This record gives sequence, C-alpha cells and structure tokens, in this order.
Amino acid sequence: MAARRSSRLLKPLLYTTGAAVVGGGILYIQYRPRDIPGQEAAQVAPPTYGEGGVFRPPNFPAIKNREDQIAELQCSGGIVSKATKAKGTISSWMGGSGADTAGEVKEDESELYDLLIIGGGATGSGVALDAATRGLKVAVVERDDFSSGTSSKSTKLVHGGVRYLEKAVWELDYNQYKLVREALRERRYFLDTAPHLSSWLPIMIPVDKWWKAPYFWAGTKFYDFLAGAENIESSYFLTRSKALDAFPMLKKDGLVGALVYYDGAHNDSRMNVSLAVTAALYGATVANHVEVTALEKDASGKIIGARAKDVIAEKNGKNVGEFTIRAKGVINCTGPFTDSIRKLDEPTVQEIVAPSSGVHVILPGYYSPANMGLIDPHTSDGRVIFFLPWQGNTIAGTTDAPTEIRANPIAGEDEIGWILNEIRGYLQPEINVRRGDVLAAWSGIRPLVRDPKAKRTEGLVRNHLITTSESGLITVAGGKWTTYREMAEEAVDEAVKEFNLTPGPVINPPNVSGTAIKDADANLDGSCQTHKVRLIGAHGFSQTLFINLIQHYGVETEVAKYLCTAYGDRAWTVAALSSPTEQRFPVRGKRISDLYPFVDGEVRYAVRHEYAQTAVDVIARRMRLAFLNAQAALEALPTVIDLMGEELKWDSKRKEKEWEDGKAYLASMGLPKGKLSLSRKQVEKGNVGKYEDEEFGMYARHDKPDEVLASDSKYPAGENPVQKRDSPTND
Repeated sequence: MAARRSSRLLKPLLYTTGAAVVGGGILYIQYRPRDIPGQEAAQVAPPTYGEGGVFRPPNFPAIKNREDQIAELQCSGGIVSKATKAKGTISSWMGGSGADTAGEVKEDESELYDLLIIGGGATGSGVALDAATRGLKVAVVERDDFSSGTSSKSTKLVHGGVRYLEKAVWELDYNQYKLVREALRERRYFLDTAPHLSSWLPIMIPVDKWWKAPYFWAGTKFYDFLAGAENIESSYFLTRSKALDAFPMLKKDGLVGALVYYDGAHNDSRMNVSLAVTAALYGATVANHVEVTALEKDASGKIIGARAKDVIAEKNGKNVGEFTIRAKGVINCTGPFTDSIRKLDEPTVQEIVAPSSGVHVILPGYYSPANMGLIDPHTSDGRVIFFLPWQGNTIAGTTDAPTEIRANPIAGEDEIGWILNEIRGYLQPEINVRRGDVLAAWSGIRPLVRDPKAKRTEGLVRNHLITTSESGLITVAGGKWTTYREMAEEAVDEAVKEFNLTPGPVINPPNVSGTAIKDADANLDGSCQTHKVRLIGAHGFSQTLFINLIQHYGVETEVAKYLCTAYGDRAWTVAALSSPTEQRFPVRGKRISDLYPFVDGEVRYAVRHEYAQTAVDVIARRMRLAFLNAQAALEALPTVIDLMGEELKWDSKRKEKEWEDGKAYLASMGLPKGKLSLSRKQVEKGNVGKYEDEEFGMYARHDKPDEVLASDSKYPAGENPVQKRDSPTND
C-alpha cells in the first residue's frame, strides 16, 4: 500500500522534472549566449590604443604593383627585359605593355607557375587564395576587373537558400538538400573571415493565412537545424502588431503575423577585391585587365599555359604584343563565359552553362527598414523575390529567365515592371511604388550548370561542377557566391591530383594585420585553410572602430562607419589618403557624391592598393555608387576621372575614353537614355537633373516657398473654387 502511494507521488514528480529539463534545454538552446561574427573585440587593437592614446601608424604590408605583376607573368613565358638583366631584380622587369622595352627570351623553370587561373570573379580569386595559402605558385588573370561580371551583380546575400530547402523537401531532391547544407556551413566561414564585409540580417516572411504559420515555422526551424553549430540566431514568430512595428511599410490587409529567420548579407564586389588582394599578399600573381587569347599546348596536346595581352596598355594607345604565361595546369573560372574558354581548348565541345538573367532594382532607403529584409516565397508566377536593405538603399529582386551571354547586359523594362508590381502587392496601398524611384537597375547572368532534362532555369540546381578535359583544362562551373570557398577548395584538390603538384607550408606568411599577430587558427601547412584565413581588413575590425577613426582623423560619422565596413582596418589608410576639407568639421574626406558617404581617399586607395585601372573599376566595384544610384554616379564620374588621372598620369585622350566608357557602363546600370548624350561639361555644370526622365516630374522642383506650392494647386493664385458663377442648370 505504501509502495503504491509512493509510486503515485513519484510519477508526477518525474514527469514534472522531465518536462522542466526538456523545457529548460529548449530555452537554453534558444537564448544561450552566442558568438556573433563581427561583434567580438578586434584581433588587433586600433593604432590609437595604448598609453596616452598616442597614434602609432599601422604598418600594413605593401602589395606588388600591377606592372610588376604583369612582369612576373611575362617572365614565366621566358621574357626578361634588359633592365631586369642589368638590375637583377624582378621589380624592373618589363611593364604592362610588353612592347616598349626590348626583351630577350630566357627559359627558367623556376618561373613556371603551378597554376594559372583564368577569371578573377569570386571563384577565380578564391582559387588563387586557396592555392597561394597551400604554398603553390599561382597566377590569376581577368579580362576585365575583379567581380566585373556576375560576382558584383548578386542579391548581396550569403545564404543557404530557403527556396532550395523547400524544393528539397517537396521534391525529395538530395542535390538541393546537399546544396543547402553546404551553403549554411560556408555562410559561417564567410562571416568569420570577413566580418567587416558581411553581417547577419533578419529576413521576414509575411503570413497571410493562419494555416501557413506552422508551415513556415517548421521550414525556418528546419533551416536553423541544418545550420547546426554554424547557426547564430534562431528564427522566431512575430504577431501582426510586432510585424508591422518591425516593417511599417508592410500591407496590413490580410496580415496575421510573420516568421523571421536569419541569413547573411555582404558587399559582394568588395569581398571579391579583398580575396584577390589577400591572394596577392600571400604571393599570388594577380592581374586584372589581362585577356587570355589562346591556350598553349605541348607536342602531346596537353595544356601548358596561355597567351595573353594587357588591355590597359591598349587603352593607353600602346602597340601591345601578346605574351605567354607558362603553368603546369590551367583552371577555367570564367562564370558565364566558361564555354568560351572551353572552346579555346576544344572548339566542338558541348556547352555546359545555361545562362539565366537575374534583374535587380535599387530603390530609396525609405522603402524598407534599415535592419530588416523581406522575402515573398510565392510571387504571382511562383518565383521568389527579396526586398532587402543594402548600403542605405533598398534592393529588390530577382527575376529568373534564360538569356544570352554578354558583357554588360541591360535590365529590361518588363523585368523592372514585374519587380515593381510584386512590391506593390505587399506594401501598404498608400505607398506609391513609382518607376521614377528606381535609382539603379542591373541584370546579372547566373552561370547555371546545364541539365538537358530541365525545361526552365528556375528548375536548375545551383550546384557547381568541376570537369577536366583530355588536354588537362580544369573547369569550375555553376555554384553561387556563398559556396565560392568550397568550390575553390575542391578545384585546387583536383588540380593537385591532376598535375602532380606538391603543396607545402607557407614559410614566411605575410603580416596581413600590419602587426606580428597572425591567424592563430590557420595552420598553413599545405592543407586547405581558407576557412580560417582572415581577409585583408578583418584583423583590426570591430563595431566601434569608426569611433577611433573619427577621433583621430575628424571624418564624418556616416563616412567613418561606411569606411570601416567597406575596408575594415584599412580604413586608417583610406582616411589618411583623404583630402583635408579646411573646415572646422569634418576635417578630412571630400565626398564624391553629396548623397553618399564615398570620399576622395577611396579613389587614391583603389589605385594604389586595389589595382583599380579604370573609372568604372572605382565607381562600380571599389565604391558601389553605380549600383546605388546611376545618376549620382554620372555626376561623380568627372571627379573620379580627374583623381585617377593624377594617380595614373592619364592624358586628355585617356580621360575622354574613360568618360565615354563610364557612360556606356552606366547605361547598363539603369541610367536614363536621355542622360547618355550629356557631355562632361554639361554634367559638371549640374545639368544631369535638368532633363526630362522618369524622375524629373515627380517633385516640385522650382516653386518658391509657400504654404501651398503653386505646382500643387489646381487653381490660379487668388481664385476660390467655391466662389464662382452658378452652374447654368441653376438658372
């Protein structure tokens, strides 16, 4: 009897204890302290930190200039200039033109590259960094500029892909599932190695039916679960009132709540440039604006290098000759142009890339909260659209349609109209979504791997594919920004096997941080360590670095915050290269555009430290003005050309070419056609806003101050609409 009574008491106690343990475990997992990339203290203290706050200038390592990089490429093919022979140093080898200095051919196997990478986008630059940190001798060449193609025209997300996860579940597609798992792991590495260029972003999924709430809740929780230890913040549900508080622009009708999950956002082209520059610091030969014109083969038909030419020397009016780059292996990382390089190897090869156009538009920042994005997982035609804050503006996209491959595709009006129409569907009706509010619009070409069985491009998986031709050309195709590092790792692994390369330790790793502090977790022993190698600018970055920058250089708060998130600890150098204003405040940094925090020091830094060679390199990919506001970029173009002309000694012909090339590029970024005929003098006089376009008539531009502006009144001044002659019907 006593045993039965004790059992009755013990069972509820055990159940209660078990429930408490389970509940406590769930609460701990949900609210446990987490290490969020970018929020930790800087690995390297700011140069003003220490006794007395005395400024100690950072001693950042220098990278080889572009002329020396091209000289190294030429040297691999056996060309040694007379100056080099006399001086006995690589820094005096032939410059970029390869034509003005007499040279001689001298075979030297020590100058042979282990790997030549064609293409300087995210994948190509990632391969270069991976190979260089394994102790291999590597070169990467790019026909245009780093991230000039797809890598600069992404949605700016670092994500696993919730839509891919949904497809994986409903279609029982293991490839989609695998892609999501890989991307979620790489997402964390991405944020760890470049915390200044990437950050966590909450993204809202509006719920318009109660039965959808558990569906989206289960999906976002599964997304968190797949991220595992690499996850940072957990998804959560918002009631209707909380959703509207977080995203006030959201349409109220039919809204019952929202799910919020976390993904990463980043500055894509600056990330790409940082990869290339970091690879250069680790010893890679890095050259943009160098075009591969042919592949070199030996007597047995194996590829042993490539023929190339310096495009910049041609722009300067020099008679440029081609030169040979010799390498044990060649890797093709040219994105949408993958098949064009494959056809240099084998003209009849079957194409493997199915190009898909992704159009994005940029709207003013007031269209979205500064720290909350939005996804519509089911648009009118079944596609997905993102609506995200980015660099102070709002980015919306994307479309997904087959396209032709071209260098700078133009976003079509149909695609822009579709995006704007979808936006109207989930914003409050009193918010007028206007075509004239589109500040910039571009089309990026996704290099999807072709699947002969797929009928529509949105049915293609964005997994990557690595193939090796009979002649030894390794091609890396497909994939997405988030998985660039994994793609690079697998490509180098394949190259090591294919070409019998011998990775080894990096004997004297560069002091990327500018101090003796190294990446403690990165053991550069010849294995892949790119998940631990921090990129240039990351070591001294912290969320409070901008305060130190303001206190020392007297730059504007908005400018200081921007410089720290764009350059990390290299913001110190950018600020030092900025001109004094001769004002009380700000002390340094003259804005390139009054609307955005870009300053003149960035132009000088881009030329001296980031291989910028054209005005488009700067306005589009070093600072992101062309992507944020095409007309503002046109207004800033003369200033950028003059600053670069001082640095690179441009003559009047080259400046004029930069002006025309800049306008042509901005046409692909949504610049109204009426602005393309403007001369430089007209732009400098401020005539950009004086010509009719979609934006011109949207504002009261010329009215004098008054209670009711003249252009807003339907009646002549002094006329009262209620005191008029009676209608004839009343006679």
